Amino acid sequence: MQNALVVGTATSTVKHSSMEGCKLLIVQPRLVDGKPDGNPLVAVDAMGAGVGETVLITSDGRGAKALLGVEATPVRWTTIGILD
Repeated sequence: MQNALVVGTATSTVKHSSMEGCKLLIVQPRLVDGKPDGNPLVAVDAMGAGVGETVLITSDGRGAKALLGVEATPVRWTTIGILD
């Protein structure tokens, strides 16, 4: 798990079938001190987060499969919480 700041959304006219109907967020991973940690990522939003919010993201493949209800998906990053 890692903290990340939601910096935008992504849209796609063509997606893998496992991602149909999913909201995609552009998130910037953050270090504990709030500084950026690497490049922005695309994450599937399971929490209803919006731009400017801090979220918890994970790269757990089993979690992504369970969230999407499929056995095979290219999804790597998903949101699992919104921080207050």
